[in-house]
Amino acid sequence: MRKSGKKIIVASVVIVVVVAAVIAGVILLDSPAQERLRRLDERRVSDLRELSYAVDVYWTRKGNLPSSLADLSSEERVVRELADPETGDPYEYRVLNDKAYELCAVFARDTDTDERDSPYMNFWFHGTGRQCFKLEAQDINRVLDR
Repeated sequence: MRKSGKKIIVASVVIVVVVAAVIAGVILLDSPAQERLRRLDERRVSDLRELSYAVDVYWTRKGNLPSSLADLSSEERVVRELADPETGDPYEYRVLNDKAYELCAVFARDTDTDERDSPYMNFWFHGTGRQCFKLEAQDINRVLDR
């Protein structure tokens, strides 16, 4: 075989390997749009976790649940986001009884399989669309400034 024939074969093999790698990457990785939706949903879960902590702080300090999320804005040193990062719509909060409440958000995607394997995330599993989480106020164990 001549040198130019070997070069063509090597170049063809390299092209096939590169094309296969690109196809595998596209299949294994989400598109930028899907990645954006995943990150927005992660942010929503994080916001809801912070809100539940803020409700716990309020409960510990005042002995009752806030009547609305707006009541939490008066609390010092409790950082939280009260609205959806994409739409700007407020998260839903509803008192169920003296100690129980519900937080709701609208999610773009189901919880990823990787997240389902995390014990940290298991309570916050969610489907697509409006999802609500029933919680119960807890006393914060550490000392809070009153």
